[in-house]
Amino acid sequence: GTARHGALARGPRPPPRGGEVSGGAESRTNDYMQPEEDWDRDLLLDPAWEKQQRKTFTAWCNSHLRKAGTQIENIEEDFRDGLKLMLLLEVISGERLAKPERGKMRVHKISNVNKALDFIASKGVKLVSIGAEEIVDGNVKMTLGMIWTIILRFAIQDISVEETSAKEGLLLWCQRKTAPYKNVNIQNFHISWKDGLGFCALIHRHRPELIDYGKLRKDDPLTNLNTAFDVAEKYLDIPKMLDAEDIVGTARPDEKAIMTYVSSFYHAFSGAQKAETAANRICKVLAVNQENEQLMEDYEKLASDLLEWIRRTIPWLENRAPENTMQAMQQKLEDFRDYRRLHKPPKVQEKCQLEINFNTLQTKLRLSNRPAFMPSEGKMVSDINNAWGGLEQAEKGYEEWLLNEIRRLERLDHLAEKFRQKASIHESWTDGKEAMLQQKDYETATLSEIKALLKKHEAFESDLAAHQDRVEQIAAIAQELNELDYYDSPSVNARCQKICDQWDNLGALTQKRREALERTEKLLETIDQLYLEYAKRAAPFNNWMEGAMEDLQDTFIVHTIEEIQGLTTAHEQFKATLPDADKERQAILGIHNEVSKIVQTYHVNMAGTNPYTTITPLEINGKWEHVRQLVPRRDQALMEEHARQQQNERLRKQFGAQANVIGPWIQTKMEEIGRISIEMHGTLEDQLNHLRQYEKSIVNYKPKIDQLEGDHQLIQEALIFDNKHTNYTMEHIRVGWEQLLTTIARTINEVENQILTRDAKGISQEQMNEFRASFNHFDRDHSGTLGPEEFKACLISLGYDIGNDAQGEAEFARIMSIVDPNRLGVVTFQAFIDFMSRETADTDTADQVMASFKILAGDKNYITVDELRRELPPDQAEYCIARMAPYTGRDAVPGALDYMSFSTALYGESDL
Repeated sequence: GTARHGALARGPRPPPRGGEVSGGAESRTNDYMQPEEDWDRDLLLDPAWEKQQRKTFTAWCNSHLRKAGTQIENIEEDFRDGLKLMLLLEVISGERLAKPERGKMRVHKISNVNKALDFIASKGVKLVSIGAEEIVDGNVKMTLGMIWTIILRFAIQDISVEETSAKEGLLLWCQRKTAPYKNVNIQNFHISWKDGLGFCALIHRHRPELIDYGKLRKDDPLTNLNTAFDVAEKYLDIPKMLDAEDIVGTARPDEKAIMTYVSSFYHAFSGAQKAETAANRICKVLAVNQENEQLMEDYEKLASDLLEWIRRTIPWLENRAPENTMQAMQQKLEDFRDYRRLHKPPKVQEKCQLEINFNTLQTKLRLSNRPAFMPSEGKMVSDINNAWGGLEQAEKGYEEWLLNEIRRLERLDHLAEKFRQKASIHESWTDGKEAMLQQKDYETATLSEIKALLKKHEAFESDLAAHQDRVEQIAAIAQELNELDYYDSPSVNARCQKICDQWDNLGALTQKRREALERTEKLLETIDQLYLEYAKRAAPFNNWMEGAMEDLQDTFIVHTIEEIQGLTTAHEQFKATLPDADKERQAILGIHNEVSKIVQTYHVNMAGTNPYTTITPLEINGKWEHVRQLVPRRDQALMEEHARQQQNERLRKQFGAQANVIGPWIQTKMEEIGRISIEMHGTLEDQLNHLRQYEKSIVNYKPKIDQLEGDHQLIQEALIFDNKHTNYTMEHIRVGWEQLLTTIARTINEVENQILTRDAKGISQEQMNEFRASFNHFDRDHSGTLGPEEFKACLISLGYDIGNDAQGEAEFARIMSIVDPNRLGVVTFQAFIDFMSRETADTDTADQVMASFKILAGDKNYITVDELRRELPPDQAEYCIARMAPYTGRDAVPGALDYMSFSTALYGESDL
């Protein structure tokens, strides 16, 4: 072990390449030893530097040796026996060295120094050219080199800022801490510290109450340095390692002395730095949680409101209780139109917004490494969709039921009016007939009167038979009203029953009177055949006229031009029969005139009346005139109805023309959105702007939908129930429009979530484009999803080694469990992006948050309320206090809180 003109370390070497072996002694020391720090120089140490190193290294050693109750006075003399050197290493490392030799001989001293040097080497430091003999002999150069090696290994090596080397890390720390201070520019560990402002700035940054920095002057370095050194020794427990005069009087202060001194400041303040870092991390985590909890509360409220609206609306749509009047049913229809036009559209938007909010929240939770949001029981998106499906199921058929009910009521009103007309005519005819059939006039009549009564009765029977059809029609109408559930069926049935009972009674009375007349027929001789012929011909003709008047006044309901044209044709055919009817009227009147001539000629005692019928020529002429007046009225009514049907046809064509444009337009837009979502180009922001412009063009189309709604309302108000000019109904258009709005909104939300994912995970636009291009390439059917084999091909194209061997299959199975946790057999683009970003993402974890709390707690297993309020902003401190459980360990104190379980809960049970 002869002393060589060697060096403590050889300076940094490049890292070993593959295949090279790095020796244990070639440690991190090489990472922070710079070429200018070599001890292997031909020249001796600068006397000024040697003086500074002696003072600095001696103060540094004593700052540790005093913990063991001792110190050194002369650095090259006091370490010669190796005893204090071994003690120093035990104090700064916290480890026990081999037992020292207590002898006074040179060999004992060399043995002790070698034990110290072996311990230094065991820490990965290669001691070049330093032997125990040089230290025992009191070689100043080698002794200072050995102490510098110890300082580097135990005071500076572990200092690292942003993955830099120890020296660079310490320099970067100094630069960051002094950056806000004027006249301070730390670029090195020598002349940058000569004016003393650097030392003062470090102290003021961490303990501003100790130094009045504003009163310091750059041109007074002695005052600045002495102020910093005195304050550090008095308040920070940093011994005075240099004299201000030595630093000011040296052109270039010793770098190792300055580094040693500055490292003491770093270690004095490192606890505050750790606390600041820990507090920032906790604040960030808590801010994310607070924002997510607000989003969860917003989702819960919106879901509850929407479900409550659906719960209230479904019973109303399921209520099929019919109303009794047309007006009431039309009001129901108007209420339903208001629901479709005014009340439902905002709820469609709320439902779409709910899904968007849910997807955005889940994306934020996933990006911040939080557990997925599970809504309250019954408030999942699927629950909302199920409830909405129930709403639309109830809504389906409600409008059709309303229209059918209106048709039924219209039909019922028509039938009821027809029943009343026919019943009134019949009741008018039967009035007095029972009394007539029950009179006993034949008992005192003459023979000729009996003959006349018999003939008259025969004529009555003929008339009675003619009225049989009307009675059957009345009964048939009453039956149809019953089948159609007419609300006033009881009164209709009572009236019909009365007519039928009366009719049966008339039949019985007629039969009884005929039998009475026939019993006395033998007493009768003759009857005037002309009166009988008149009666026989007048009765059917009179009945025909009554039927004609009834038909001409009959109300009608038509829905098409063809139907009104059919009624018009039938009316024209009826008018064609009027000349023949007039001839029959003339013939009947001729019979009556002939009777009058016979009465006048033979002076028959008939008193000018026809004993066989009550139908007089005056009555026949009156009814005939009435028929002639009703014909042009019927013409006018048919013409007006024809015009109305023409207007309805125009409404049908107008609606059909618009619907045949809007329907295909909606279908085209749906297909275009599908293509856009698959074939996106440019940046995500470009895609988002393009989609929003596209959404704007769709929204601008809304007036055409509103115009079609107006035409549809006109059609319904006109009670038009079919339209042969289009296959699109208003319901089809509404559903298509709502789906179009929902689809574009969802597509925009997908891009927004991709932007969130890209920004949060640090994915570049080029990477995002590459992911999208690969995904679209294997999405052959443009469904927006990949099957397992397509997804495997996509991963291989991106460089994943997932072959067909067992290892590749296992890796692919692991990836599929991530991107398809529900085993649906498909991979969405969002799941694909999440996976690609998660593979390299550096997110905070429960362990990191727990470690941060541990720093704030001073390495305790709990943290107190006062510590939280001192280290964190007020709102986030109170957030933690409200949610942390009391700490129940044996070492608990009043106000102790359990930060460990709280940190785990922030990330869900999966992190336990």
